[in-house]
Amino acid sequence: MKTNKIITSSISVLIGIMVIASGLLKAIHLPWSVAGLVKFNLPNSAIILGLMEMSFAILFLIPKTMRIGFILLCCYFSGAMATELSHDGSMLNPGIPLALIWVTAFLKDRSIFFGPLNR
Repeated sequence: MKTNKIITSSISVLIGIMVIASGLLKAIHLPWSVAGLVKFNLPNSAIILGLMEMSFAILFLIPKTMRIGFILLCCYFSGAMATELSHDGSMLNPGIPLALIWVTAFLKDRSIFFGPLNR
């Protein structure tokens, strides 16, 4: 049981660092992090997208707001995936974080996917 908690916490921290770092790089408008947005004609949206990414990740990391953070991150990365696919891009860029978010949410709280476990 303790091993499961350590693994879940480690994956959560990894996801948090990855998504918050990505959002921070967009928010401070680093040229190489915004380069992907240029091909979608969205470079002026980098700051707001970065702030959204960071705030959704923080909500996901806080246990009481994990569910809403999970929903918002799924919507954000699904939108990113749809944008990538509509411009003949790779769905791996948003797909990998999205898959890790789903795995982490499943390990943290299985009732998100299967409803209340105590019936």
